[in-house]
Amino acid sequence: MLSGKRILLGVSGSIAAYKAAILIRLLIKSGAEVKVVMTASAHDFITPLTLSTLSKNPVLTHFTKEQGKWNNHVELGLWADALVIAPTSANTLAKMANGICDNLLMASYLSARCPVFFAPAMDLDMLQHPSTKQNIDKLIAWGNHLIHPTHGELASGLVGTGRMAEPEEILNSLEQFFANRPLKGKKALVTAGPTHEAIDPVRFISNHSTGKMGFAIAEQLAEQGATVTLITGPTSLSKELNGIKVISVNSADEMYEASLAVFKDADISVLSAAVADYKPAQKADQKIKKKDETLTIELVKTKDIAAELGKLKRNGQLIVGFALETENEKAHAEKKLTSKNFDLIVLNSLNDKGAGFGHDTNKITIIDSTKKSKEFNLKSKKEVARDIVTTIIEHMHA
Repeated sequence: MLSGKRILLGVSGSIAAYKAAILIRLLIKSGAEVKVVMTASAHDFITPLTLSTLSKNPVLTHFTKEQGKWNNHVELGLWADALVIAPTSANTLAKMANGICDNLLMASYLSARCPVFFAPAMDLDMLQHPSTKQNIDKLIAWGNHLIHPTHGELASGLVGTGRMAEPEEILNSLEQFFANRPLKGKKALVTAGPTHEAIDPVRFISNHSTGKMGFAIAEQLAEQGATVTLITGPTSLSKELNGIKVISVNSADEMYEASLAVFKDADISVLSAAVADYKPAQKADQKIKKKDETLTIELVKTKDIAAELGKLKRNGQLIVGFALETENEKAHAEKKLTSKNFDLIVLNSLNDKGAGFGHDTNKITIIDSTKKSKEFNLKSKKEVARDIVTTIIEHMHA
């Protein structure tokens, strides 16, 4: 059942839009809360009043409403536990695959951090066209969930595959997804972002980490059913993550204390934060004024969070570490894997174009405790996070 789940239903222009009414009733009966976003062309097939009445929520189509108020697509994307686009017309499918954002539904899709399900509905020749097949393959590769169209009589009068899956099938897909997630019942700790080590009230020592990789991993762990706590250093990323507890810290000491408190109950710990290795021995109480030609600041080591947690690891706990290297990459990563008692280590190199800090992509190698390694191609950080979480699941069930 979907009790308490928040489902954002996207309805695009297709004769199959009438099935959205049946789907909403099934979702509500299953215990879900439903909000609906329609494309303008969907209005030609079913009225917003019908869907609003059934969902008990206003149906949204445009970015603005009365008195110039804004329908916030970002809030919609963050609100949902799942986005279901049913029906997905060929036009909407193409927009999803190519990032074309010309309506509220597409803006919500591009903002969504939850699992996305899409149920194509179109004539058989449109479905079999190479461009449509390529668009579907692309969406699946990005981790979206295809609800396969079925065979039968189509609106054109032809008979073939292209009918949108029946509402009962769509409901079943959602129920199976939420029931069968492999990390359900597991608790996960993820650290992300940089730390700021204060020199004075104005200045600090840090690095170029954005936190994007850690945030993506936290979202993938949650999608697979884990209860996730994300401990993040200073970052510009939104802390509004569905179903994820976020703890914000600044310094390495703060991250250590927060991680220590969460680690004792964690089944999985993914330590992706770029924690500063050194901090000033003394923090000046006031801003240091520019006077002399040189300034010497004494640095001392920060607490090695990964090593400390590795010492505390007990049977049944899994720790994943990270190694960002610039030379002798694999040797350094393997040494870190052993010395810090990791089960897996994720290696990336600043020598690989598009990898490391500040990018939306990453290129990784995952090494396990037997020194067996697996290399991955350059991918988006969302796809990299999926590879890491898949490897965690495989390792836990090995």
